[in-house]
Order: sequence, then structure tokens, then C-alpha cells
Amino acid sequence: MLEGLAVEDERLLTGLGGNEDSAIVSFPAGKALVQTLDFFTPIVNNPYWFGQIAAANSLSDVYAMGGEPWTVMNIVCYPMKKMGGEVLREILKGGMDKTREAGAVLAGGHSVEDDEIKYGLSVTGFVDPTGFASNKGLREGDQLLLTKPLGTGVLATALKADWDGAERFERDVYKWSSRLNSGGGRVIRELGLKGATDITGFGLGGHVLEMAEASGVAVELWLDKVPFMDDVIDLASMGLIPAGSFANRNFCSSQVETAKGSDPVKTDLVFDAQTSGGLILAVPAEKLQQAKDMLLEAGDLAEHIGQVVSFDKRRGRLRIG
Repeated sequence: MLEGLAVEDERLLTGLGGNEDSAIVSFPAGKALVQTLDFFTPIVNNPYWFGQIAAANSLSDVYAMGGEPWTVMNIVCYPMKKMGGEVLREILKGGMDKTREAGAVLAGGHSVEDDEIKYGLSVTGFVDPTGFASNKGLREGDQLLLTKPLGTGVLATALKADWDGAERFERDVYKWSSRLNSGGGRVIRELGLKGATDITGFGLGGHVLEMAEASGVAVELWLDKVPFMDDVIDLASMGLIPAGSFANRNFCSSQVETAKGSDPVKTDLVFDAQTSGGLILAVPAEKLQQAKDMLLEAGDLAEHIGQVVSFDKRRGRLRIG
């Protein structure tokens, strides 16, 4: 089943063919490690697409800090006895292809028999130890750029419900969620950005609020500038918002200030739980146009959706208007 999925690479000092206990890999001198791990259940029906989405999601945390992926390991839970190997092979092939696109190398992995499919990656990357981005890096006056539209939580909910248009929803989830955040990672490195994160389970609002708290500032989000995937607003208006998205908003509510007259559906969608969402980049005003140009050249969005302002304890730390 794994024929054709093994790799030989100069970074691997022990190959995959010798049944070694661990992988030994070379590492760039003078760099710091970035390590992350993520896996989840399928959000699309196509197993090859799911493998790509899960891999892109796992790789995203490295890009969000300005790092570059180096090696990955597969994490697999799968009902082999019930489903056989072909679906698993497609999942692993999707993950392998996305890993290759990222320029990383598969160094091994682990699988267990499970009644529910789960897949993802453990990722090791490298970063300049003096030049990475983090949640603590927001500074008053920074401008916020978003690199993917919102809505995967809503579309995945509609897909699970087999709502009219499900095939289209699945294609849109795949289009955006399988897209690597490598372009945003490059912007972080080359422009020396200090504040960034990727948008995943806590939604845009939740992750931006994490950044604002860590940095001791407040954030303004401009609701009319936030991009959404096709069909998402209509579906959300019909109530197809996942429970996790409502949980996000409720959890953050004490620190959120919403302008009078704001669209309630779009406000809810600010907290839509994303899978492999885009990056939020905090860009000094003088570098904003250069960052936009770099993102657009990479094929990403470069939506200017807000800014960092000073914190006033009499007001919400996250201000949506």
C-alpha cells in the first residue's frame, strides 16, 4: 500500500527503508527549531483532498512564525479492518504531495487502528532565532492583512448536512484549505514582521483577540473589509453555523465591542471555526504596500481588515465595526 510513498532525501541520515527506530536528520546551522503537531477528522469526502488539507493545516503553524518546514511525520488513525487500504493510501498521497510542495521531507510516522479516520502531521521547521513572528508581536499602528477568506466552518457544516450545492462547497473548502501559507511566511521573513498567527479553530476573532492580549494592545476589525467564501453568508443566514463558532463568540464576548448597526451574520462569521485558514499579518504602515504586493504575487489574498490600537480598559480589546 505504501509503495511509491517512501522518499530518499539528503536531509535523512537514516532512510525509511531500514525499519529504523527513529529518524536522524541534518539541520541548517545557526537556525532555531519550530515544532508543531496537528491532526483531525475529515472535513471533505474526497480522501486525497482531505490528506492535502490536513497537511496544509499542520504546516501552517510553521509559516505563521516565519519559519520554513524541514521534515514531517505522519499521524494516522484509521479503521483498516473495516475500510481496507485504498482510502488510506489516497489520504497519505495527499499529505505527501502537499509536503513535497512545501519543500519538506517525510521522515516517518505512526498509525493506529481506530474506528474514526484522523490524519495530520508532526512538523519540524527552522527559523531565524532573532527574526520570527509571534502572538506577542503586535504594536500600536500595525495594519492587519488577511490572506484567505473566512467560511470553512460553515461550508463544512453544509457539506455534512448534504445541503443543496454540497459538491460546490467541498470544492471551495478544498481550494482554500489546501493552500499553503508559504507566501505569508515569506512576507514575515523578508519584511521582518513581528506579529502574526494563522486562523484555525478559534476563528478570526478568537485568534486576533489572543494576539491583542499577548501584546497588551487592542485591535479594530473592519467588518466590511473581511472577505468570505462564496455562499457562506447565505448559508449562515439560514442557520448553518457550527456550534464551535458560537462557542468561540460566547467565550470571547466579555472582551468584544461590536459597533451599533453591525451586520449580525458577518459578526458571527468573524468567529467561524476555520480549518487551515489564512494568516493574519501585523504590518507596520510603511511596509503595508510592499506586503500586499508580495502576497498578491504569491496568489494569496491581501485584505486590509483592521489595525492595532492602544488598549483602553473601558472598551473592548477586540472592536468590531
